[in-house]
Amino acid sequence: MPGSGSPAGRPRQLTAGAGVSDIDPLYMPDGRIAFSSTREPKYCMCNRHIMANLFRMNADGTNIEQIGKSTLFEGHGSLTPDGRILYDRWEYVDRNFGDAQGVWICNPDGTNHAVFYGNNTNSPGAMLDNRIVPGSGGSMFISTYSSCHDRPWGAIALVDRTRGLDSPAGELRTWPASAMTLLGKGNYDTYKRVYPKYEDPYPLAGREDLLGAGRYFLCSRQTGNGEQMGVYLIDVFGNEILLHAEENTALGCYDPMPLCSRVKPAVMPDRRNLADPDGRFYIYDVYIGTGMEKVKRGTVKSVRVVESPEKRFWTRTAWSGSGTQAPGMAWDDFNNKRIIGTAPVEPDGSAYFSVPADKFVYFQLLDANGMMVQSMRSGTIVRPGENIGCVGCHEDRQTAAGHHDMAAMQRAPSKLKPFYGQPRLYNYLAEVQPVFDRNCLKCHDYGKPGASKVTLCGDLGLIFNASYFDLRSKKLVTVPGAGPAPILNPYSWGSHASKIVQVLRKGHKNVKLSDEDFARLVTWIDINAPYYPSYASAHPANQYGRSPLSNQQLFELSKLVGLSLNRQNHATAVSFTRPEMSPCLAKLDETDPKYARALEIIRAGKEMLAQRPRAEMPGFKLIGIEAQRQAKYDALAVEMEKMRQAIAAGRKLVPAYGAGKN
Repeated sequence: MPGSGSPAGRPRQLTAGAGVSDIDPLYMPDGRIAFSSTREPKYCMCNRHIMANLFRMNADGTNIEQIGKSTLFEGHGSLTPDGRILYDRWEYVDRNFGDAQGVWICNPDGTNHAVFYGNNTNSPGAMLDNRIVPGSGGSMFISTYSSCHDRPWGAIALVDRTRGLDSPAGELRTWPASAMTLLGKGNYDTYKRVYPKYEDPYPLAGREDLLGAGRYFLCSRQTGNGEQMGVYLIDVFGNEILLHAEENTALGCYDPMPLCSRVKPAVMPDRRNLADPDGRFYIYDVYIGTGMEKVKRGTVKSVRVVESPEKRFWTRTAWSGSGTQAPGMAWDDFNNKRIIGTAPVEPDGSAYFSVPADKFVYFQLLDANGMMVQSMRSGTIVRPGENIGCVGCHEDRQTAAGHHDMAAMQRAPSKLKPFYGQPRLYNYLAEVQPVFDRNCLKCHDYGKPGASKVTLCGDLGLIFNASYFDLRSKKLVTVPGAGPAPILNPYSWGSHASKIVQVLRKGHKNVKLSDEDFARLVTWIDINAPYYPSYASAHPANQYGRSPLSNQQLFELSKLVGLSLNRQNHATAVSFTRPEMSPCLAKLDETDPKYARALEIIRAGKEMLAQRPRAEMPGFKLIGIEAQRQAKYDALAVEMEKMRQAIAAGRKLVPAYGAGKN
């Protein structure tokens, strides 16, 4: 990253790091520099490419501090008139990969991350290069409306967020004008249809009586010469004037902005305290928000805090759910989860609790039975020492709450109550399967009468175990998976809406779960039914990134049993736990040589799992490239912790990791 202050104005390198990318630098009003970086390595949950978070540092490159923790991407930052950072953010918390790329805002120290616009929008699939329009009081911004699977171009939109915080409420106009008809239509790739393509909008300021707010803009736009981009001046009156394009070449011109003096944004003081390991959240009233007015007051007894961890590993092979999972993680969602704990909700609907700082978390409202009433499908963080809160759950973010003395704020913040042990990555095989083993296998094992309705044994298949596959494929569990962009109403999914829980609560066959067994089952459903606790893989080259059988073994086994075992609907046709019970063997005569060979291959898979357990199994260890990726993550984490300690102590520290390397 180049910096100022070098002799004769020559560029000076400020950052370095082996395998680290630092992009999108932004000079801050206090002289520091914000930027996006891969210094906390993480990968796209629906694919395999590297992601980035917001960081900041001193102007001389010292004291690098991470100020954003989204599990995917935070970038293209710009300054607001009051000194905050406006940025585009991509995240997954129980939502589709293409419906979660909106506009966010935060303070320069990473406190108070909040939705700015477009958190529940399906089309456009991405809102990029966002900038506040001067003279609009911070309410209007200009944006590139793009698609998930495209270059960062598309249409340009002028938006007034006072009209609403989700498209198509706030758009005043688009370039081209026809792009207005695509708002909210189709899916995350609808804006690939736009022609000509625009990008890099920059609003021009001027005397309000001459130009007014939000009338004139610079941008890059296709010139009509293939994909060549030129610099244009566009306005709200329909004029589009080409200012510059490279002659006799297909090279483009990008990121236009005027070189002129401008009003310096306000300097905001730091609000975080790096010596404090925690932050504190408060909720004014959980019954305020979309659909919550229909929930009887007193129903919500606690709030659950769940962490959505980053993806640190990837495989070339994949499972196809609501998108590409590489490796396979769950039936139709990308996330693994970690339950941090629960805090009480007061009778007036208020809550106040401590949370470990700098964790990407979300909240769920629970009733007296520990069952989810409503859930966030987006994430947030609290910085060290920060106090932050919200009005309610999915509340209107542009109205203030009424006034009452919040009961929760009349005391110290609650400490989170653990969920049957220390916080850990939720593992279906360890947390949920034992519930079925204790209570259900008398009827719901292979060959038992109840297996025709649902198989609940724990036999390990090519990716999941038998019970998980059956519960999800037979729709006995109601969860959104990688669900839609719009807010889902209370009770519309989760344990209350799931058939298996409804049947058990009615007293199915006199089966009565213990309180702990019931909690483990409904909690798994309420956190969107994950299977694997980790993205790490013991068999990255094999089917789904999870199968212990090589591709050659799987191909041969498929021929022997007459099933295409590479098809996902046959993923539990093999049992590596009890090979002779494998459903794929059912049509073969045991005296047939094909049966013996097929059983031999499945037993070889069982032996491979014993040697190299999968991520859901006891004894799993990182190997090969996975171990190398974790080592890189750990080394960068050590460096960032040293930096945090130096900042907290008021010292300057030059990054040491990979110094001098590109």
